[in-house]
Amino acid sequence: MNADGIVALVTAAGIELTDRRRNAKGDGWSLSFANGATVEVGDDGSARIAGKGSKAVRGLLDMPPAPRRA
Repeated sequence: MNADGIVALVTAAGIELTDRRRNAKGDGWSLSFANGATVEVGDDGSARIAGKGSKAVRGLLDMPPAPRRA
């Protein structure tokens, strides 16, 4: 999974991209969307989703739910 593919899928569903920048480590992208979701996409293809709208974005990207912390 890469940043361009994620942006294409999420924006096609009507969720606007509000910010795209390289992450602090310089090894991936930080994508912010209008529904409050943030996706961290590594250059290695890894992806982490967080934020208020993460459930909707996770569903669009067909990713399993985040594990619950005890």
